[in-house]
Amino acid sequence: MNSNLAITKLESSNESISLSTELKEKLNEYGRLGLQGAYNTQRAYKADLKNFNEWCDANGQVALPASPETLAGYVAHLADNCKWATINRRLAAISKLHQLQNLETPTQNRVFRTVMEGIKRANGIRQKQAPAFKLNKLKSMLREIETDSNAKLRDKALLLLGFTGAFRRSELVALNVEDLQFTEEGLIVSMKKSKTNQYGDYEEKAIFYSPEAILCPIRTLQSWIQRLEKNTDALFVRVRKGDKITEDRLTDKTVNDLVKTYLGEEFSAHSLRASFITIAKINGADDSEIMRQSKHKTSAMIQRYTRIEDIKQHNAAMKLGL
Repeated sequence: MNSNLAITKLESSNESISLSTELKEKLNEYGRLGLQGAYNTQRAYKADLKNFNEWCDANGQVALPASPETLAGYVAHLADNCKWATINRRLAAISKLHQLQNLETPTQNRVFRTVMEGIKRANGIRQKQAPAFKLNKLKSMLREIETDSNAKLRDKALLLLGFTGAFRRSELVALNVEDLQFTEEGLIVSMKKSKTNQYGDYEEKAIFYSPEAILCPIRTLQSWIQRLEKNTDALFVRVRKGDKITEDRLTDKTVNDLVKTYLGEEFSAHSLRASFITIAKINGADDSEIMRQSKHKTSAMIQRYTRIEDIKQHNAAMKLGL
């Protein structure tokens, strides 16, 4: 997001404060970090603001400051093709930009909120979610992966860790070898930051041995690390033609592509996380146990992530005793 104006205002206000040059530089840097937010959020907001600006240019509207009428026209345009979640994300970007530049936020206008309510009633708010796969499907796929090649071994290690750790794809690609601590009981994965942990709070995930070696996330990871021949830096890296391991960290998109390749086009990287929660729930894990691994903050999010499409599964009507 373009927060240059707000940053300039912050720096200007600091000039009038009687502080050392070093302290002013620190203050300005902390201000930038506070205004910018997480990297992925910046990237999404930048694309959303570009879309809004292009619509305003094409329709003779002023993007900044945007009037409630302009914003109402924009969301009416979006409602024909965009999901409710997409509309709300774009509004969040527009609102954030107005806040950064000390402008009144048009999203709070009563007339505009009425238009949003109308769109909600007309189109609904249900969003398409990444589907969960069955455990048997995952096991069958993993057993078929030959790990003679570096690429296949890496893929198998990534899929196993992603599922058993309920990882987001951004978390997987951010992992370093030194983030893994192997013990007799299992594996502890330390996470520096995540989507819900933007401030570097201490977070860990526990991974356990599988009785079937071919399906064991720990043994597979240990084999992959032996191939890497290093104790630090990126855990999951690119493998080039000729099966040559590089130092280039994998991207989010690559993880998504790998899931589709091995499990099917209908699935995505997020299916690893959704499937962990769904399968754990079906097997009797309570919300607090799942949250220890998924790092969700509320049970409501666990309910949202649970993909139990068969109404006969995990249904209290089976426990009435009749």
